[in-house]
Amino acid sequence: MLAPASSPRAHADAFVELQKVTHTYGRGDKEVRALESTDLRIEKGDFIALVGPSGCGKSTILKLVTGLINASSGVVFVAGREVTAEPVRVGMAFQNPTLLPWLTLRDNVMLPLKIVAPFRQEYRAKRRSEFRDRVDALLAQVGLAGFADKYPWQLSGGMMQRASLCRALVHEPQLLMLDEPFGALDQFTREELWGIMQELWMTRRPTVLLVTHDLKEAAYLANRICVMQARPGRIIQESVVGFARPRTIALSYDPEFVTLTQRLRELIMRPAKETVQ
Repeated sequence: MLAPASSPRAHADAFVELQKVTHTYGRGDKEVRALESTDLRIEKGDFIALVGPSGCGKSTILKLVTGLINASSGVVFVAGREVTAEPVRVGMAFQNPTLLPWLTLRDNVMLPLKIVAPFRQEYRAKRRSEFRDRVDALLAQVGLAGFADKYPWQLSGGMMQRASLCRALVHEPQLLMLDEPFGALDQFTREELWGIMQELWMTRRPTVLLVTHDLKEAAYLANRICVMQARPGRIIQESVVGFARPRTIALSYDPEFVTLTQRLRELIMRPAKETVQ
């Protein structure tokens, strides 16, 4: 009699882990293989960047980790359990800040405290005291002190994106998902927000998964960069970013930094048949 196959388990040092995960969109003639068998391990408090061409499965990985979609095969673990098995506080920031125009900046940032457990149970009692102070302190940390009572339409794109980062962090998420959060901004504003994001990570240490097309951004922010190939997507190489923190824009002109980004670009541009694990 054959022994039953053992259930897959997450590694002890992994906060997020993908084990031989694939994902296919659609069925039959409309079937698209978005993600080939993929393994990825992220330790608690780490900062990982996913880079690669459009359509390589970067955003698919974000959706798998947050439980928005299910893996076609393989297993996704978060905090040692299969994704969706136990709630994990997640913060998310996107290319579009998606602030509600009828709410002030403070009220926009406070939204997660109103709807996410365990904060929602305390919202009525603390929204004008402890929660208000928490929001105002976070806004001050990103340079928005004095703007809490403004509305989104009164702010610049960079200011709205700073508020979006605050909203993603105000409920102390265990996992922060960033999907091209600075992609719509001009170069100077983008670089300024890299510094703010770095400071937020260094002081709060959430586990971060960043999707970006900007290789300079990935090297500035991440501890490790995972390069993905075009569809069907898969991780073809991981690079450790060893530059000391805090990092500065001046570092991006250092020969070692330039060499790293150039090597990443060559990997992404290389035809899929030439890539090796």
